[in-house]
Amino acid sequence: MPKLLRGAVAAALAFAALPACAQVPSASGPAATADADPALWVVKDADTTVYLFGTVHVLKPGMSWFDEAVKTAFDGSKEVVLEIADLDPKAAQQVAIAKGLNMSGPGLTEKLPVDKRAAVTKALTDLGLPQQAYDRMDPWLAAVTLVAAPLEKLGFKGDSGAEKVITASAKGASKQLVGLETIEQQLGYFDSISEPEQVKFLVSAAEDLPQLGREMERMIDTWARGDADGLAAIMNENLKDSPEVARILLTNRNKRWAEWINGRMAQPGTVFVAVGAGHLAGAGSVQDQLKAYKLRATRVKY
Repeated sequence: MPKLLRGAVAAALAFAALPACAQVPSASGPAATADADPALWVVKDADTTVYLFGTVHVLKPGMSWFDEAVKTAFDGSKEVVLEIADLDPKAAQQVAIAKGLNMSGPGLTEKLPVDKRAAVTKALTDLGLPQQAYDRMDPWLAAVTLVAAPLEKLGFKGDSGAEKVITASAKGASKQLVGLETIEQQLGYFDSISEPEQVKFLVSAAEDLPQLGREMERMIDTWARGDADGLAAIMNENLKDSPEVARILLTNRNKRWAEWINGRMAQPGTVFVAVGAGHLAGAGSVQDQLKAYKLRATRVKY
């Protein structure tokens, strides 16, 4: 698979809000049947414990991951921290429209390289979008729509995603829910990417869209096996081809989250932090950034 597609998928899946922005419908699935053991880390001092769990925002029904050590860590935590606390799909769509639509200036098609326009146009119209709908989109919004919108048809459900399950469980147990970011911040990161990089993202997503399902399966299988190094190779390494995107979507956010964790270590208690799995994998991960504060994240074996 071309590197840029992996980067595009990784970028899209790095954000909890994007499936909602792309208006992916929800659906229920059968009871869990396949066991998964995704990676879990812990940071401790004398009176504070912070668990770090890497999530996948959309999953196929029938995967049992919220059990064993992950469930034990969750149950023992009074505070649950997500990228966005209690994501509102309607609010996400409104913010996406506000940030991602441009009603003046050149249309989307004009921003594309001439030799790439046919592929991008076909991909967008195949989603059922008329030109007048997508031509006012910024390239980043068109790109994440292309990646996120087909996921439901491919069998990947937002309702089965880790955030949805964790949020419902936290509410049911009356645990405190905390968000590291807002919807405005998350979509603002995409909006801050330079237009040439946004166009590269969009062209890659459009040209290689037929391989999306296979790449998703590979990512989720690697996550389910707890293979953090493998996940880093799939999701993050390919973003090195676009240092700007990697800095905005991954590295800078990891630094901010590590700073938040360092501050939280000053308060006693047990905290369950659940963020996109790509943020806890590879060089520059949250675990790496914690070293600046002399904090060590240890893998929980189970």
